[in-house]
Amino acid sequence: MRKSLVAVMSTPKSNWLAAVELGLVSSTFSTIVSHLFAARIGRDAAVDWMTVAAIPARDWAISTEPSWSSILIGIAFHQWADFSWALVFFGVLGRWTAGLRPLTIFLLAMPWAVFTSATEWLLLVPLLPFWQPLFTLQQPYWIGLLVHMSSAAMYPVFSWLRYPLGRAPNTTDVVTAKAWGTAALATIAVLTGLAIFASLDRELPWMGADQQSDQNYMRHMTTHHAQGIELANLAVSRARDPHLRSLSMLMVASQTGEVRIFERWWRSWFDASMPLCSASELAAMPDLLSDGQMQQIKSAAPDQFDTLFIHLMSIHHAGAVKMADQAWRGQGDPRLRVMAHAIRHGQQGEIYLMHSASGFDAVYASLRNMIADNVNR
Repeated sequence: MRKSLVAVMSTPKSNWLAAVELGLVSSTFSTIVSHLFAARIGRDAAVDWMTVAAIPARDWAISTEPSWSSILIGIAFHQWADFSWALVFFGVLGRWTAGLRPLTIFLLAMPWAVFTSATEWLLLVPLLPFWQPLFTLQQPYWIGLLVHMSSAAMYPVFSWLRYPLGRAPNTTDVVTAKAWGTAALATIAVLTGLAIFASLDRELPWMGADQQSDQNYMRHMTTHHAQGIELANLAVSRARDPHLRSLSMLMVASQTGEVRIFERWWRSWFDASMPLCSASELAAMPDLLSDGQMQQIKSAAPDQFDTLFIHLMSIHHAGAVKMADQAWRGQGDPRLRVMAHAIRHGQQGEIYLMHSASGFDAVYASLRNMIADNVNR
């Protein structure tokens, strides 16, 4: 009788029910980790959530400063996507995956993260069903991969969740799954601590091999971004094309967020305020627009503004890409190099977006931008 009772109490739930619970856990873990970790590698989490929100909400979601509604839509859409992939892995494929051991699940979940993130980045978002090139052109593939890996990293907890609450047998797999969940909570605690210290200008110390080059790059890109923000703000108020206005808002938001990160890293790493660039540095800066060019766009006739803006912003972006490409291939701090790679990808992508790239052309351009040295326009 006792054995029968134990057997009943240890009976697993349906794969689908356990998959739903796992999807909620994994997507929430991914959201928290992504939000806390983003700034550690030079990403503004609020801008990234706004970009994700633009997949279902289109241009409506974009503003010069991410709104709470856009951030929440982006988070909800991300969680829905991660939740859906968990249902496929343990629901649709549950016949083969539900009974696996935690470590085996983890080993399968990592290539699953590669597959799911690539499917979204290359197909589902830029092509069918959303046909939204902005996400793929603005964010390099590896960002989505890291997000999907953080979600898939929670899949081993399924070995515990597949049993009713409080009725899981004390097997090695269940014990491992519980320990996995505890490690996930510890990870969140560590990332929270790092985020708190960062808010106090106490990021982890600079870890590069060429401090002078990193300092020059941070100062130059901050100055270059300041002009880019000024130029994009003109389009926010003057562009006739609604999509160009929205894209300009994204430029303002993303570059403003990157400037904040540069300034916080500078204060944290070098314990000082960032010095201004000299006149000679400004003169040598790649594709920094002249005073005459800035005056030209400011005084442009309404029917000429959009065309001139696209021309000048494409030149300006190409200069930022050159600087970011040099930093990416340099000997600097790994975080700064990762950030540089994302900047060069996003600004190359925005050039294509200004020229109305979409569909397969956008996918091809995104793949090219991942490895191209610079943009020739």
